[in-house]
Amino acid sequence: MSDGVKSRADTRAAIVDAASWLLHSGGPGAVTTRGVAERAGVQAPTIYRLFGDKDGLLEAVAERVLATFVADKAVAVAAATAADADPLDDLRASWRRQIEFGLGNPAVFRLLNDPERVAGSPAARLGRQILQTRVHRLAAVGRLRVPEPHAVDLIHAAGVGTIQTLLATPPEHRDPTLADAMIDAVLGRILTDAPAEAPDGSRAAAVALRALAPHLPMFSDAERHLLVEWLDRITTAAGR
Repeated sequence: MSDGVKSRADTRAAIVDAASWLLHSGGPGAVTTRGVAERAGVQAPTIYRLFGDKDGLLEAVAERVLATFVADKAVAVAAATAADADPLDDLRASWRRQIEFGLGNPAVFRLLNDPERVAGSPAARLGRQILQTRVHRLAAVGRLRVPEPHAVDLIHAAGVGTIQTLLATPPEHRDPTLADAMIDAVLGRILTDAPAEAPDGSRAAAVALRALAPHLPMFSDAERHLLVEWLDRITTAAGR
């Protein structure tokens, strides 16, 4: 890597660090070109050259913060999978970390929950993939009563709504039981009892087999595709 490239990368990192500090301490309004330039020790035109405008800089900051958080989540889910940890305990722990992240980084949370911003965020996409992995683990052990994509959407929507509600409430008036109550409500909707005891065992079995179907080596690609189609039909019909 050339010195010029290193200098550009270092300059970009310094600007993002400066903007991160201002964002955390004062919110988006505190991230001014002048303030960032002074704190990073650069000229204002350098910010425009590297990020285009303030929105571009804010997106870079939000992406940096979220990417760090998501990387930690990826390590956690890999460790849980390797240790064969209980997938429900893993999901609950992830939920708590997500709530804590949103409350601890309100400006970043609001930026990245703008539908237009989140659609272009690699870190947000990776975060959703990690949630999908956790939900898939529940499906694979027969604990899911709804299709995996529906469960992912419910958990994601509940998390965003919970954080938004808590952020909109003065800290001294926040309900400390809200987050736990919300995840309990969602889990009550998407989970079944232990497979052998579940009254809707046929659906749980279909969801579990659906989770494994793409990886069954004894079927051809066409057979796996047909099996998935049948299982999706079962889970959809059972939910009506």
